[in-house]
Amino acid sequence: MPEYLRLKATDCKTCYKCIRHCPVKSIKFENNKAEIINNDCILCGHCFVACPQNAKEMRNDLDSAEALLQSGKEVWVSLAPSFAANFGGMDIAVLTKILKKLGFAAVEETAIGATIVKKQYDALVNRGEQRVIITTCCPTVNLLIQKYYPAALPYMAHVVSPMYAHCLDIKRRNPEVKTVFIGPCISKKAEAETDATEIVDCVLTFRELSLWLRKRGITLEQEELSAAPGPKDDNTLARLFPVNGGILRTMAKKNREYNYLSVDGVENCRACIEDIIRGHLDSCFVEMSACSGSCSMGPAMSKNWEYPVRNYIAVNSAAGTRDFPVFDYSGEQLLRKFESLSPRRFHFSAEAIEEVLRKIGKTKPEHELNCGSCGYDTCRDKARAVLEGKATLTMCLPYLKEKAESFSDDIIKNTPNAIVALNENFEVQQINAAACRLFNVSPSNILGDQVVRIMDPLPFIEAKEKGTSSYNKRVYLADYQKYVDQTILYDKSYRIVISIMRDITEEETRKEEKENANRKTIEVADRVIEKQMRTVQEIASLLGETTAETKIALTKLKESLFDA
Repeated sequence: MPEYLRLKATDCKTCYKCIRHCPVKSIKFENNKAEIINNDCILCGHCFVACPQNAKEMRNDLDSAEALLQSGKEVWVSLAPSFAANFGGMDIAVLTKILKKLGFAAVEETAIGATIVKKQYDALVNRGEQRVIITTCCPTVNLLIQKYYPAALPYMAHVVSPMYAHCLDIKRRNPEVKTVFIGPCISKKAEAETDATEIVDCVLTFRELSLWLRKRGITLEQEELSAAPGPKDDNTLARLFPVNGGILRTMAKKNREYNYLSVDGVENCRACIEDIIRGHLDSCFVEMSACSGSCSMGPAMSKNWEYPVRNYIAVNSAAGTRDFPVFDYSGEQLLRKFESLSPRRFHFSAEAIEEVLRKIGKTKPEHELNCGSCGYDTCRDKARAVLEGKATLTMCLPYLKEKAESFSDDIIKNTPNAIVALNENFEVQQINAAACRLFNVSPSNILGDQVVRIMDPLPFIEAKEKGTSSYNKRVYLADYQKYVDQTILYDKSYRIVISIMRDITEEETRKEEKENANRKTIEVADRVIEKQMRTVQEIASLLGETTAETKIALTKLKESLFDA
């Protein structure tokens, strides 16, 4: 499958949110970056909407649309009925005026194609030949069935989508024109390029349209204010298609033997499809939409996609009560066959899965937290993804946390340095074994208490007030008769003060002993010099000027002993 969604690798922060929101887990992590597996993707756009870093981007086809406009052919727009939600209930006449400013020759509503399609649905139900019928308006649902539930292919309505039907109708009336569909859906791009290549010449999203208008300096609000509202058209019932249950509301539903159901959201669609495959549903016409809230909540809405109630009201208010007048097509003209696109499936032994779990410390069932932080529903799903090359061992956050904490604890526990961590109230939050030995306390007796119980708090208070750290300061702990090299670190982000102390008492003791030995040596040297000087004075007459030289030599001996 061509690349309709891509990753901006520099923006990916490996939060795994895209995996958590991908209903078919068609994302793999490689070199700590997310990558969409195009052959597995159903183009629901959940990863695009969910990504907190805007690291996912849709393919931009504005250049293709502009090339069509410059081709010398007339280009007509098929405008999805969810325009009412995307543009806040804006009148179709205003949008037509805006699109003509961009160079389009004409603008029609895709709801015309929806009317054509719903007539085919009514005919299917009335014939009663297919006991379970799944609508095929949503290309993401179609891909879901084709790739993951091929056993449900016989239950699909073999009817083209409203986009296809409308563009077909435009070209029936005007064979030379080019068509551009504009709507809220990413998967429409794939549908146009795989199943409607001669019918739909280009697909743009509402996001792309909004970008185009900004580039051209066209402001929707100004255009709306400058235009008089068009007359209310009551032949617009099919504008209801983009809301949940909208297709059913446009149908005649004359066959009382059928139950008419509406299901939205990929997870709900999957549950319904599985029920159908197992034979739990019969005599049902099922309207399915991959988006929760249907097309009015499509992933490529330029705005308002987070307001389901507001969007529903906007679409509902724009719809009339009667059908668009449409050409009477035969079923053969609107027939679409759906084939299996099921990607290759891997099957792994229980032993292989257990081996992956063992590598991340999950050796017992109770170790399998199934927390979902990696993006997969269960630890075993994640293990299978590792075996498939879609995930890595390090994506298990509890495992990494436990490993980091264990590593940190081992260092703190076994280091010979005394470590004490305080909160901003100078209460002891953590103390290691070396510090307990230094201060002759147990953790239970000091944790949560003020540091003043064991140490002078002044250096910690200064570190917090000044927001600075001090390093390797020699401190004498009089209460413990200990010398330490003390480093005090203040962490502003975590608001903690950490003291790291190296016991240098033995070094200081040896240093004092050496100084005492040197002092005694110097005292002996002084006595020797004094005695020698008296002797020198007595025999001065004999030694003559060698007296001064002797004094200098002895003085140097004294200085050398003092410096030693």
